Amino acid sequence: MTKKTILFRADSSSTIGTGHIMRDLVLASQYKESKIIFATQNLDGNINHKILEVNYEIELLNSNDIDEFIALVKQYSPSLIVIDHYGIDYKYEQMLKEKTDVKILAFDDTYEKHHCDIVLNHNLNAQEKRYKDLIPSSCEVRCGAKYTLLREEFYQNFPPKVITDKKNVLIAMGGADSQNLNIKIIKVLSSFDISIEIITTTANKNLQELQKYIEDKKDITLHINSNSVATLMYNSDLAIVTPSVSVNEVYFMKLPFIAIQTEQNQQEVYNYLEENNFLVMDRFDTDNLKKKFNLALDILDAKLKNFIDLSEKEQLIVLEYRNHKDIQKWMYTKDEISLKNHINYIKTLKNRDDRVYFLVQIENKNIGVVDLTDIENESAELGIYANPYLKGYGKVLLHKIVDYAFNRVHLKKLYANVYTDNSKAIALYKKFHFQIVQTSQDENGELYNMELEQKI
Repeated sequence: MTKKTILFRADSSSTIGTGHIMRDLVLASQYKESKIIFATQNLDGNINHKILEVNYEIELLNSNDIDEFIALVKQYSPSLIVIDHYGIDYKYEQMLKEKTDVKILAFDDTYEKHHCDIVLNHNLNAQEKRYKDLIPSSCEVRCGAKYTLLREEFYQNFPPKVITDKKNVLIAMGGADSQNLNIKIIKVLSSFDISIEIITTTANKNLQELQKYIEDKKDITLHINSNSVATLMYNSDLAIVTPSVSVNEVYFMKLPFIAIQTEQNQQEVYNYLEENNFLVMDRFDTDNLKKKFNLALDILDAKLKNFIDLSEKEQLIVLEYRNHKDIQKWMYTKDEISLKNHINYIKTLKNRDDRVYFLVQIENKNIGVVDLTDIENESAELGIYANPYLKGYGKVLLHKIVDYAFNRVHLKKLYANVYTDNSKAIALYKKFHFQIVQTSQDENGELYNMELEQKI
């Protein structure tokens, strides 16, 4: 029986990058009974060797001219064409369909118009409803995390994680690193006591400069054309990536990350990450990266200690914070809480599943308190207050409790009731995309009722 042929149309280069070919190889691996052919150009800095390494055929094109490609399609009569190319648009696909009547699967990251049979957007942010007026009515839409393309290495059973004295930071700015950011990022991180792993490829036209820059730096390791990306991610504590295919990988590996946008076609993923309170930057900036990196380290180091596990000393510390005038004035209950009532309340928490309180600690430093109350029907009220003797930990506290609520307890909605004159708290919640849904009144004044929904 003759094998069906699937023809992939994609390019890679120092300018285009390597992501298209890499994800196409993952998709191609799912068609084990088919003959796979890649139609690609021999551009500077390409990774066509990756195609040959897995024994797929290559047909080299001289250009992106449609007539040249149509001739190739007629030669092979494939059962499916996979198009993964920003230089191929709706009109190109339409003409290809008219001339060959071949079945077309088109990759899409940016919600463009397509004339195809299947549109595939495998990014976390993909929304099927946005394709309503962009594709033929008969087109099949494959969107979102369930279609994410990950290489087999990501599904392996990993050995025990390597524990080191230093934080291990992974830098993956794309195989081509088109903006030459690796060295700039290293310079920002040079003041931190960390180890750095850099992933790049031979498509990186700045590779020699990078190799020379790190040759005398003992805590930096460079990985070129690595086949162990998943293992590198598994053994890392934090990653710096672009909002592209790499985000799908670090998210799958549950690896905290900072995403720096480098190309316009990353805008959709960037927007999605920003709206969901991930650490993102719309462009590289030295000062901003240093701030984001410090915040990321604090979030990593911050630990949640349940009130029911507090020592006597820690219980007294929490009571001191709660009765401090700068905290007390924003609480529903303005009266000072007695030690007896405080201890008794903590004891009751052992038998309650509708609320949980945590003291948040970074090493030996207590930075504040977070809580979830009225937990039911996949929602809860959120509360935080910082150590009144410290400054600058509000974002860390909110990151920790939102992450706990959505990713540990798997709630779908959080709400917070904030007095309308508590401008600092309101500003913080708004930065995390809490929305004011209504106002209410209690005996102490007017409150904003704010909500945050889990979107992932």
